[in-house]
Amino acid sequence: QIQLVESGGGLVQAGESLRLSCIASTRTFPLYTLGWFRRAPGKEREFLARISGSGGSTDYADSMKGRFTISRDNAKNTVYLQMDSLQPEDTAVYSCAAAPQATLKGARFAYWGQGTQVTVSS
Repeated sequence: QIQLVESGGGLVQAGESLRLSCIASTRTFPLYTLGWFRRAPGKEREFLARISGSGGSTDYADSMKGRFTISRDNAKNTVYLQMDSLQPEDTAVYSCAAAPQATLKGARFAYWGQGTQVTVSS
């Protein structure tokens, strides 16, 4: 079992950056693949990025490459999402999720945080 709590959301202007954090309550954090998703108003949940248990492998949605960077600090049980050049269309609730395996291939996200709101004004 793992619990996830996101933080770092807020209101920013277009072109600015934010770094989201997600801290996990588990003693086996490196055994989980972690991911970030978002849900904009009236839209389906969208995959953004994921990272393997060791942090050595990452995977991004094509539309996020170059602007968003996922990373993790296993000593702090925390996964991050650095978001640069934010635009109004990035406005959404951002959630982290955990899959109970360390490798990316076949990872299924079974645990979810509550999410943190990111609002980008033009």
